[in-house]
Amino acid sequence: MSAPTAIAGAQRIAAAFASAPGRAALMPYMMGGFPDPGRSRAIGEAYADGGADLVELGIPFSDPIADGPVIQAAGSRALAAGASVDGVLALAEALAARLPVVLMTYANLVLARGVEHFAADAAAAGASGLIVPDLPLEEAPAALEACDAAGLALVPLVAPTTTDERLARIGARARGFVYTVSVAGTTGERAALAGDLAGLVARVAASTEVPVALGFGISSPEQAGQAADAGAEGVIVGSRLVREAGEHDDPAPAVRGLVAAFAGALR
Repeated sequence: MSAPTAIAGAQRIAAAFASAPGRAALMPYMMGGFPDPGRSRAIGEAYADGGADLVELGIPFSDPIADGPVIQAAGSRALAAGASVDGVLALAEALAARLPVVLMTYANLVLARGVEHFAADAAAAGASGLIVPDLPLEEAPAALEACDAAGLALVPLVAPTTTDERLARIGARARGFVYTVSVAGTTGERAALAGDLAGLVARVAASTEVPVALGFGISSPEQAGQAADAGAEGVIVGSRLVREAGEHDDPAPAVRGLVAAFAGALR
């Protein structure tokens, strides 16, 4: 495999961060197959229309330990509607024509297909990156090697409780960006963000050469602006948008407007 192919995903992610027209790149999360395959694609297209710079695309899983009730419920509904790994990869392929797609899933789904097979299939579908929240640093080498070979950026997660020593080890191996969890806990809307976001972002940035993206708990355009003001180079919004999608029979116009509001807060 040629070198340009081997780094294609990381390059596309880096370009999206570098060319974001505001203080930080906006990366909204969506659940693949929610509320059903047709409307799921419409939601992804609406994200792009609303000003997203990248999209985080979830593959539904029956035991999503990192997710709160809104995203858990969306995953269950997607599975009931027939969502599958292959179906979400097809959605990734459709959306990747417009903006970088970073897949988010759990280790069981990756291991069930085989890490090399999964990485190759994801890259073939046009995905640029992969987030696996229950894949710790110590168990990641095989997945990292497979993703590097396929041209897929394996994006690590860190938390406020991650030690400086561990941050250094994670940051040295990070691809694409470092997903920085703003709070200790699962995904979900929060009334307020943590007090020392700037300190957290600075600690993570000092450990790595890739951008720092902040997620978990960002629920309003004002909070997105706070994340950017704290130095985050990317802002990830999930539960608020998934909830909005679930509240409308035709979710695309509603989420497009909300994504536009988040994008406006960053620009």
